[in-house]
Amino acid sequence: MSLQNASMKVTHFIINGFDTVKSPVAVGVVILIIYLVSIVTNLLNILFVISDKRLHKPMYILICNLAIVDIMYISSASPTMVGVLVAGVNTISYLECLIQMFVFHLGGMMERFALAIMAFDRLVAIIYPFQYHSYLKNTRILLYTYISWVVACGFVVVLPATVAPLPHCYSSLRYSFCDYAAVVRTTCVDPTYFFNIGAIIYSFLLFLTFIFICLSYCVILIFAKLSSSNDKKKIGSTLVSHLICVICHYCPAFVIIVLTRLGVVLTLDERQGLLIANILGPSVVNPFVYCLRTKEIKHKIFMLFKKLQVLRYNEKKCKP
Repeated sequence: MSLQNASMKVTHFIINGFDTVKSPVAVGVVILIIYLVSIVTNLLNILFVISDKRLHKPMYILICNLAIVDIMYISSASPTMVGVLVAGVNTISYLECLIQMFVFHLGGMMERFALAIMAFDRLVAIIYPFQYHSYLKNTRILLYTYISWVVACGFVVVLPATVAPLPHCYSSLRYSFCDYAAVVRTTCVDPTYFFNIGAIIYSFLLFLTFIFICLSYCVILIFAKLSSSNDKKKIGSTLVSHLICVICHYCPAFVIIVLTRLGVVLTLDERQGLLIANILGPSVVNPFVYCLRTKEIKHKIFMLFKKLQVLRYNEKKCKP
């Protein structure tokens, strides 16, 4: 009997990706803490920018966009992983699985687009400092951001659209949440063709955005060589935050690619570990980087804590 004939109607998937974890509750609590810290810090970044009209500038709009992307990216998989590890809820409905797949891959793709637009913003700010506000107005930045979301959705929608019509022979996912590869492996068809579709989209956009960011840095470095020592320090300070975010996002992806090219066969657990690091790492690092490296946001945090201290002092003073 062929696999197609043995297909079954799948209403729920069983997530088995954490079956080999020795201390699931401890791992789940760590992921939960990272998730909550990421959500709170990213929301604070967004609220700081929205509440202060002085921060309604292109760079801060891009910081808000990155924060929204980070919230979506980490929320696509973390609640499911925490549910499996801590609460033991290892099932997910078919529709929820497809939605999670879409949101997860959209988050990863938008992370690259957001970093690419930020690289372009820094390039214009450094090369054309006096014309910056005439070249990159808020409306243009919003337009670029909107276009990036539309393009990303156009690419990502291909993944659930190709996997949804396929017959399923298994209801168990060997992965820790629903991504494209995990769902394709449950189907009754040869996964090679569908893996190639995912790999082409993933690799094309990964290298396209990375090359664009690298070219932006090359132009900036050439410009920095012709600048004064004081300008070089300003340029370096401007790029540090963005560079940290780029490293956090691209490193896990390139580690997998390099190891694969070298012939190193990664186990499923190792691949999942790098994938989870790629989700959690940038989403929790990015908001801290921009809180600590952007003086306007840092000043707002300082003033917020100062107001809280004053309120506490007044409360203690009013108590009999």
